Amino acid sequence: MGVLITVLVVFAVAGLVLLGLSLRNVQQYEKGVVFRFGRLLPDIRGPGLRVIRPIGDRMRKVSVQTEVLGIPPQGSITADNVTLTVDAVVYFRVIDPVKALVNVRNYPSAVSQIAQTSLRAVIGRADLDTLLSDRDHINAELKKVMDAPTEEPWGLRIERVEIKDIALPQSMMRSMSKQAEAERERRARVIAADGEFQASQRLSDAAATMADTPGALQLRLLQTVVDVSAEKNSTLVMPFPVEMLRFFEHQSRETDGESIHRSIPRPALPERPERPEPHELSELITSVQPTAPAFPLSGERVGSQGERIGSRTAVARERRDNWPTHADSDSDASHAGG
Repeated sequence: MGVLITVLVVFAVAGLVLLGLSLRNVQQYEKGVVFRFGRLLPDIRGPGLRVIRPIGDRMRKVSVQTEVLGIPPQGSITADNVTLTVDAVVYFRVIDPVKALVNVRNYPSAVSQIAQTSLRAVIGRADLDTLLSDRDHINAELKKVMDAPTEEPWGLRIERVEIKDIALPQSMMRSMSKQAEAERERRARVIAADGEFQASQRLSDAAATMADTPGALQLRLLQTVVDVSAEKNSTLVMPFPVEMLRFFEHQSRETDGESIHRSIPRPALPERPERPEPHELSELITSVQPTAPAFPLSGERVGSQGERIGSRTAVARERRDNWPTHADSDSDASHAGG
């Protein structure tokens, strides 16, 4: 009797152990994949309490929740040769547990590597302005690049990819700040110039209206006087016609022109010499004595007195005698002074 009880107890314990090994609890966010002696069973176990063979069956549970994977900072060069560091985050989930377990080993690590390489490739094809201003386009392109090697072969779906931070060099940040400051200054100048242009058009229209209606200018002048008297009571305003100022300006210009014309000295005209009398002219003609030429037409050499000079010695003597001396020059100077 005791032996029977012992055998029954042993069988009961063994049954409980086998039952414990046969029961598996699958959560709502999980899928169960059963391998029997290493071979994949086609049925995927859903959430709840599932029974498998205690010997030979092994169940792997795969979470179908969306997982968040951070991509470490990646140094890259943009299309316009700017070096920067970018980090991103990837949201993905398992849509096919069989492929996620059979086709790839450690799929979170595989997704991380794919995300790093895809991030470098996408940044290398984009320029800095697009990367900073159009992040939605960069995120969509990065998701498209990552979907190709992960969804169909591995049973993973990339739901979202976002670039978190873009670290620029300090020199590039200073250059961008200068560019932004210059752009804001340009916009301010354009707005100011546009305002001046509109104001000039309004003033031109107002001037044309006042020119057509002379009384409008007087009314405007009175309104200005009222405005000034309202702010500063101690100020005395005396309207002065502009036409009178223009008259005084015209008169001052004419006066200055006449004074300048009078101040210019005129050159003195040379005195006309007196005409000599007839008897004085005859005496002047008779006083002039003709002199014989030094070289007559016959070709003979003659002196100052008309004598003939034959040899070279005589010619030299004649030149020496006729050469002017200091005494002659002094006498000529004295006659000129007298």
